[in-house]
Amino acid sequence: MSATDSRPARAGGAERFARPVLLAFLLVAAVDLAGLLAGAGAVHLVAKPLLMPLLAGYAALRGGPRLLVAALLFGWGGDVFLLADDLAFLLGMGSFAVGHVCYLTLFGRDRARAPLATGAGYALVLAVFLVLIWPDLPADLRIPLTGYSLLLTAVAWRAGVLGRYAAAGGALFLISDALIATGIAKWPQAPAPDFWVMLTYIAAQALLTLGVLTAPPAGGTGRTGAYRERGTSV
Repeated sequence: MSATDSRPARAGGAERFARPVLLAFLLVAAVDLAGLLAGAGAVHLVAKPLLMPLLAGYAALRGGPRLLVAALLFGWGGDVFLLADDLAFLLGMGSFAVGHVCYLTLFGRDRARAPLATGAGYALVLAVFLVLIWPDLPADLRIPLTGYSLLLTAVAWRAGVLGRYAAAGGALFLISDALIATGIAKWPQAPAPDFWVMLTYIAAQALLTLGVLTAPPAGGTGRTGAYRERGTSV
């Protein structure tokens, strides 16, 4: 058997471990969210840094593209920095921004055009949100948050080319970060605000991952998992 012929067998062997890793991710997510609802900060400190490595491991075992794995791992970097003090906030935002660039690059491989109406809607919502929140943001964070918001909005819009899962993931990512921004601006918060931030964030990353792994190939040949199949050549 040639090296080429053995490649599917090796991929199939790796995929055996994908389901247990996904179950571990879901379990850790449930523990993290339960800890936030219970006010158990120590649980969150332990569980949060495990989430994105597990999801990235699942994506890798499924044969996902390296850019997807990189985006998730840069998200992990952002998660870890945001657990630290305020001085690490910009580092965390920067790590997330690099992850969003990975997502944008990955989505850009699909030549399908994202609907302009959706993009216009996102742009309008972002503009209104920034106008409303701008006076309440710390002066040193206004420009970085605006740049980051523009990048994330572009990701949310472009994610729609991969279907409804990725589109929902992009939208939830925007909601999660909007919740963080309102907290920074000292706007009134819902009970257990960290729970809602993490719930929308975990769902966003999971749906983006699912969207990439199940995206139909460009050209509409009817096969699924186009990005997964390309993973070895990324």
